[in-house]
Amino acid sequence: MTSVNPNNTRLEKSVELTPSYKLPLGIIILALAIIAFQTWLGAIIALLGFFLAFQAATIKLKFTDVALDVYRGEKLLKNFPYCDWLNWEIFSETVPILFYFREVKSIHFLPILFDPKTLKSCLEEKFPKKGAER
Repeated sequence: MTSVNPNNTRLEKSVELTPSYKLPLGIIILALAIIAFQTWLGAIIALLGFFLAFQAATIKLKFTDVALDVYRGEKLLKNFPYCDWLNWEIFSETVPILFYFREVKSIHFLPILFDPKTLKSCLEEKFPKKGAER
């Protein structure tokens, strides 16, 4: 996706991640198996899965030239400028479940509710890891 900034001085490239329901569905399937043995525990885990599915459907991540933007619908919720980032990591390469990034003043852990391959390629492009060529 390419958009024009308000001053019409240059084009800004942004990438919006597509939602992935793999993690919420995996949690819901796990909950259904647990319900057979522990009804309340299974129900609580199922609620977590449904909550994550709702988040995947309503939250959007956009990588712009200068920041990671988090939207709910069309409303910008939070802006994370890359200049404030110190590090990032995607936990569990085979089954990505958690995305971590650290800013100068805070640490963030997010469940992977978006296409993990696109997430990783955007991260590598916008903020290469330490030791990688910048």
